[in-house]
This record gives sequence, structure tokens and C-alpha cells, in this order.
Amino acid sequence: MPNPRGTDHTEATLSIVGLGAAGASLAWRLLDRGARFRVLEAPAGSAGRSPERTWSTWGADGPGPFGHLVTASWPRVRVIAPDGETVTADLGSWRYRMLPSTVLDAAVRRRLHGEGIAVEERVVDDLAPIAGPVIDTRPVPVPRTGRTLLWQHFLGHRIRTRTPSFDPSTVTLMDFRTGQPAGGVAFGYVLPTSVTEALVEYTEFSADLLTDEQYAERLAAYLERSGVGAHDVLGVERGVIPMTDAEFSGSGDPRVLRWGANAGSVRPSTGYSFTVLQRQADALGAQFPGPFTLPRPHRRRHLLMDSLVLDALASGRVDGAQFFVDLFRRNPIHRVLGFLDGTTTPAQDLALMATAPRGAMLRTVATRPLPPR
Repeated sequence: MPNPRGTDHTEATLSIVGLGAAGASLAWRLLDRGARFRVLEAPAGSAGRSPERTWSTWGADGPGPFGHLVTASWPRVRVIAPDGETVTADLGSWRYRMLPSTVLDAAVRRRLHGEGIAVEERVVDDLAPIAGPVIDTRPVPVPRTGRTLLWQHFLGHRIRTRTPSFDPSTVTLMDFRTGQPAGGVAFGYVLPTSVTEALVEYTEFSADLLTDEQYAERLAAYLERSGVGAHDVLGVERGVIPMTDAEFSGSGDPRVLRWGANAGSVRPSTGYSFTVLQRQADALGAQFPGPFTLPRPHRRRHLLMDSLVLDALASGRVDGAQFFVDLFRRNPIHRVLGFLDGTTTPAQDLALMATAPRGAMLRTVATRPLPPR
């Protein structure tokens, strides 16, 4: 007999919509618990499908339960100033790690298949016909209700050079030997996996996006400036991530919990989200079968600090390249990376703030407008 409500699933089973970083992380936890649930993912090539990404994390272990899936790790990181000065830091017992989204996706799908849980590949435009609770990780329009909105946008090439060009023991987090946009910052980012292979990205934090030709030109210019000669392109990554101090609204449906980039899991000042998603996935997995309550992704004081940094960058009160170089030069590396991950204590945050350009930040506080209605 047909369901009079027209629902496409008659049992009150949890549905995870989207199998990107958030959906895959929760699915893994639920599989560990022997839970039954369903997964709906947009077909490959559709606009709703999460793009292929390389996620980066750091710390003594992890990320979350995915340490065995990490494809590369590094004991040192460095930042390069516009004039070529290099700040290098040894991570000690920590490691900076790389986890490609393709590796995580394949591992999660293997486990789902082994447990008899099919990934239903279709575009979900309307959640109303889905019975039971829903964890919705689909993107939503970025709210314009914050004080500042910048975009982190980038083009990356996985390349293989003809001659040795990289130090495979050191990640280049930010190389500011690039042209700098007004009201933002630009830099190169290098994850070397051998002396001849690396993921190299050109990244901007700015209010305006570039054309495809501009991204390609700026990445090529950065590679040339870095001394990278003839090379083959093995793969391409590109992305646009909102950096905003706006608050994301809920779904308005008590059955539906929004989670991921559509719920503020992206760190406003950096664009990082993977480690935050692991903490939230732990909490959501423990709440199965519901009701589900999403933990706050970031501490309030960190969001305030992020909002001030975004405002100072967008207004041009601080030189973005100098700001980040000084951050790494004047602080222990674990304090900086801990802040980026949201794990620093109030005392560590105060110590970090003391190394920021005091005059520019005080002017940012003094001229800070009230939030828009």
C-alpha cells in the first residue's frame, strides 16, 4: 500500500545527506557502533557532490580515527616572508599530516558496503519526503549577516618535477613571495611527498574571486619564483571557502540537523575544519539514535579573535603577510597550531594576542561597527 505521506523511507532511520568530510566522519563512528543508518550522496560530477580535497591536520596523533589513512606526514613546517626570510619550526612529537578526500571516501564506502549499507547516489533537493532524523551536510548560501566576509580561494597542482625541487621533510605553510591583494593576503602552500613531487597551491584570502586564467597565471608565477622548473601536472585541486564571522542558522525543521560548513564548522580566520569535524563527529556518534545536538565548533573567545583578524585584514589596517609571519616568528609553533585548531587555553590566547600589532588591532576594536540587523 503506498505511503500517503509520499515518504521514500518508511522506517525512522537516521539519514546522512552528503558524504564529504562531515558525513564520512559520522558514518565511520556509526559503523564502529554497529548502528544502522542510510547515506544519500549527490552523483559524481553534480554540483552537490563534495569536490576532491586534501585535508591537513596536525598534532601528536590522529586525525580522529583516520590516522591509518594518512598518506604523508612531516616533522617540520615553515613560513616564508615576502623578502625571503624563512621561519622554520620543528614540531617535536607532533606531525603535520595529509589525508586526501579520495582515500577517506574509498575507505568509508568499503566499510559501508561490508555492512550492507548502500550509498544512494542522487541529488536531494527536498528533505521533507525523508522519514526520521536527518543529518544534513549539504552546503547552504553563505549568510551575509556578519561584519566581514572574505573568501579563501585557491588553485593547486600535484606536480612531478624533472629534477629535485622539494624538501620532503618540511611543509611550507605560507610563502608570501607572491603579489598581495588589497584587503587580504596571498601565499603559496607546498606539501612535498618526495624531492620531485608535491601539492603546490596558490591561495588568496580576499573579497573577490579570480578567473580561471588568473589562478593559473599566479600559480605558474609562484612556481617559477620558487625555482620549480619543468614539471608534469598529476592532478588539480581548487576550492572556495567562506571566511565569515556570521552565524549560520538552523534548518527550521526539528528532524533536521545541519552540520559541517553549513553550520559554522569552518574556522573563520583560517578555513580549517577537519579537526573540528572529528570532535563533533565523536559527540554525534555517541548521541545515536538521537536526539542530536551539535556541539559548538569553536570557543566564543576564538570567534571574537577571528572576527577581529578578518576585520583588520579586510580593512587593510594590518599587512596580512607581515601579520602571519610575525605570528609564527614570535610564538612557539605548538601555540600557533593549537590556536588554529581551537585547543589553546585563555593564557595561551593572551600570549598570542600580545604578539599581534597592537595599534592596528586596537583601532580595529575602536572602529568596530555594530552587527547588521
